[in-house]
Amino acid sequence: MKQFMDENFLLSTGTAQELYHNYAGKMPILDYHCHINPQEIAENRKFENITQVWLGGDHYKWRQMRSNGVDESYITGDAPDREKFQKWAETLEKAIGNPLFHWSHLELQRYFGYRGVLNGETAEEVWNLCNGKLQQDSMSVRNLIKSSNVTLLCTTDDPVDDLKWHKAIKEDESFDVQVLPAWRPDKAMNLDKPEYPDYLSRLSKVSGVKIGTFADLKEAIAVRMKYFDERGCRVSDHGLDYVVYVPASQEEVERIFADRLAGKALSGQDVAKFKTAFMLYVASQYKKLDWVMQLHYGCKRDNNTSMYKELGPDTGYDCISNYAPADQLTNFLDAVNEAGGLPKTILYSLNPGDDELIGTVLGCFQNSDAVGKIQQGSAWWFNDNKTGMMKQMTSLANLGLLGNFVGMLTDSRSFLSYPRHEYFRRIMCELIGGWVENGEYPKDMKTLEKIVKGISYNNAVRYFGFDLETK
Repeated sequence: MKQFMDENFLLSTGTAQELYHNYAGKMPILDYHCHINPQEIAENRKFENITQVWLGGDHYKWRQMRSNGVDESYITGDAPDREKFQKWAETLEKAIGNPLFHWSHLELQRYFGYRGVLNGETAEEVWNLCNGKLQQDSMSVRNLIKSSNVTLLCTTDDPVDDLKWHKAIKEDESFDVQVLPAWRPDKAMNLDKPEYPDYLSRLSKVSGVKIGTFADLKEAIAVRMKYFDERGCRVSDHGLDYVVYVPASQEEVERIFADRLAGKALSGQDVAKFKTAFMLYVASQYKKLDWVMQLHYGCKRDNNTSMYKELGPDTGYDCISNYAPADQLTNFLDAVNEAGGLPKTILYSLNPGDDELIGTVLGCFQNSDAVGKIQQGSAWWFNDNKTGMMKQMTSLANLGLLGNFVGMLTDSRSFLSYPRHEYFRRIMCELIGGWVENGEYPKDMKTLEKIVKGISYNNAVRYFGFDLETK
């Protein structure tokens, strides 16, 4: 029997162990999509206790605590941090087969040197150990990033953001990790939301463009894109229900926009037409700016109405959607391509049943603009586990070129989430090593090294065009 999470955790063959220990495990981390707060990096925050780091904003853990019958006061409520941690420890011991069990213990091993098992009985020991370590200067957020071997990370930023914290980080010569903004314009597109007029007022103010028409909105968006581009932005991201494509004339889109500003009710078809026009416009601008376009879709959000009213969005009440029409996805990509060419694009679906669909869509739009120009994103959110990662990479290998894959991202709000890259790399090496051991690919270590290092880090450096050296 193997030891619990030892140095060969998830690596069952000699080839897998070679690939991980000699190559993947030594590579830096390029975190091209996350949700951490740049202000906390600029101010070099230190956390008072492990509950603040682990449970503050982590709806992955919140869902499991609710599944364990934990009262909401211990999850998002005002219970003492020590009691919240106890409830999480008692939940974790039941999480056999769940990636949170592995992630939590990888974080305890890598950052706190704890190689035991966290459960209800050991919670006090772990609480004291972690809190003692967190008081050390080495556990400030900047030092956590540095010790994790991160070279660059992209936050998630709204077009109205002033990016002042990114400026402060860049000007601080004592911190050499690049922290770049990423463009997330969902609020500018979602005209069906009740707060949309208020958002347009904010966008008008920061852009200097009085927004009264859709043409004005596009002008304001262009102003803010220029602002982001000048501050190092190279990546956009969209959170979509699905990739919509319901084209309309310019006149009709202007009518829809005018109706919304006048407070008139819009039909679902009106909303779809507007969102299509918005996405076609921003995609054309991404191409001009040489930004990467990321499309995250396939999530049905805020399903528990009473808890949404109490806690708001992103609190653990979302699920996989099985509605992702292939014709609209492909027609949208084709329309962008016909209008001026697709930007580099990464497609993520929350529905693992879409893996093969995406794998076939990629091949329809690849060209010599970039190696692996159209990518399938890493297994996302509910798929961010051993089974989901194996499935996503196997599908990509079956239908495309796994060797050009841009690899893992944290998509997290926690500064302790970087071991997720280790988790991914171990699984990737186990998959590739298994193929080699089974005689399905030659044990050509020179080529395997290139593939493994590429997926771990180098492919993303080249794909996004960041000012970094490959390793």
